[in-house]
Order: sequence, then C-alpha cells, then structure tokens
Amino acid sequence: MPSAAERTRTLVQSTCSAALLVPGLDPAGSDPLMPLSRSVGPDGDLILEHPAASPAVRAAAHAQDDELTAVLEITDVAPVSVPHRIRGRARVFGRLTTVPGMAGPGRMLLRLETGEAYVDDLWGAERIGPEEFRDASADPLVDHETELLQHLHTAHGEQLGTLRGLLGKRVASGCPAHRPAVVPVALDRLGLRVRLCGRDGSCFDARFDFPEPVRDVVELRRAMHTLFEAAAH
Repeated sequence: MPSAAERTRTLVQSTCSAALLVPGLDPAGSDPLMPLSRSVGPDGDLILEHPAASPAVRAAAHAQDDELTAVLEITDVAPVSVPHRIRGRARVFGRLTTVPGMAGPGRMLLRLETGEAYVDDLWGAERIGPEEFRDASADPLVDHETELLQHLHTAHGEQLGTLRGLLGKRVASGCPAHRPAVVPVALDRLGLRVRLCGRDGSCFDARFDFPEPVRDVVELRRAMHTLFEAAAH
C-alpha cells in the first residue's frame, strides 16, 4: 500500500480543495483562505500562492520574527458520483512566513515550514513526521487520476462489471438486477479501488493490485488491460 507520507504528498499536490487555517485569524466574510496554487519545495515546505490582500498574507507579513502557526487542510472528494464520496482528509501543520518578490502582480507566496502532518483516508489514519513528508513523492498518476476515473466510469462500465467475477461468492447473484454496481473510486500506481453499491444502499470497497507498480499512463493502460483480461476468464 502507499505509505502515509506518499498519500499526504499526493493530496497536497493534487487538485483537491484546500484551505489555510490560521489560529485567531477571522477571514473576511466566508472566504476560507483557499490558496490559488500550492507546491512542495525540495526541503518539504509548502509554497502557497494567495492574493496579496489575503488576511493570511497580512498576518504572515506582520508576524515578522514571531511564530505564526498555520494548518493546510485538504479534503479529497471522489471525482465520480458514489456513496460516501469523501475519500479522505489531510492536515499539514507548520510555521507560516512570506516569500517576497517571487509571485505575480497582486499575489504573494507564503511558505508553510512543514512540521507534523496527518492523513485520514481510505487506507486509515496516520501521522507523518516532517522528514517522512519531505522524502516522500506524490503518486505518478496524481495529475491524471480524476480524468482516468471519470473515463473508466463513463466508458468502461461493462468491463468494470466483470470485476465482480474476481470477488467470489460475496457478490454472486443469478439475477443481473441484484448485482451491485461497480464504481471506480480511487487509482494509484499500485492498483485500482472500486466501490460496489447494491440497490438496497449497501456498499463495500474492493482493491485490485497491479502485478507491479506503474510509472505512467502508458504502463497503467497495460495494467488495466491485464486486470480486465483476468476478470473476463
């Protein structure tokens, strides 16, 4: 399974929604201080782009030598319609400072000097130390997962349905009307997770591991072909 640090790096570098939480700071109106962009530097610190007028930017600029703690909170939602759609949440704690002179007009970069991180997702809940976070890499499919899952869901429903045959008696049914729907819910370099949803509202997840980790979309296509071929026999 992917490590907790890898899963957290993947969420940080994905397109999941994220909000910056600064204790004691009350954002104007209902604006949740969402970064315009985010990335991870070589030392594991988070680089967050905000409007120059953002309350978070003002707070970091005024803090100067004082310790300004903050949390980046990420919510991961499945990109396809499925029950229990939230796949996980992650939090990265750290010290917030400004990065002068590196952003475009009307924008400012903030650095979240990463301390502890925490992830609670489909794999479970774990804490991650700053060194683990720094040394981990995001999943190589992070930039394509949303598109790939949506494509599987809309164009390969019949092939996904054949995966029921790999799960044995738990989903066996002589009546097609009572067979659970198979919805792709997560994809990474190590395998595919699907959610089987019954008409009575019940559901459970099944994980199909690839024979070996994939490094890109080309290798993923081969792995998916192998998986569907196994399900068809």
